[in-house]
Amino acid sequence: MPTVVYQLPDGSTSSVDVPVGQSVMDGSVRNNLPGIVAECGGSCSCATCHVYVNDDSSAAFGEPTLEEQDLLEFLDGVQPCSRLACQLVLTPDVDTVTVTVPSADA
Repeated sequence: MPTVVYQLPDGSTSSVDVPVGQSVMDGSVRNNLPGIVAECGGSCSCATCHVYVNDDSSAAFGEPTLEEQDLLEFLDGVQPCSRLACQLVLTPDVDTVTVTVPSADA
């Protein structure tokens, strides 16, 4: 089972085993981790699951869709490694990925 390492806004780190087929957002929400609000429940319509994907982990996911890019464009604190956690679905070939959850004021 893939492991997602969440670097949380308070500086702590939490490692969560997330089943294949679920998203980085699902792993956070199901474990009550702070920072990923996921208001839309994963339908790529609210951008409240913004994360920064660690350079070593970016290859585990495809390129962002145009829909995801449009949502990211209007967020504060966007970086080249910004993604929406609901769009980061774990596959069988993923071992460990690391994401940073930005603080609310990022």
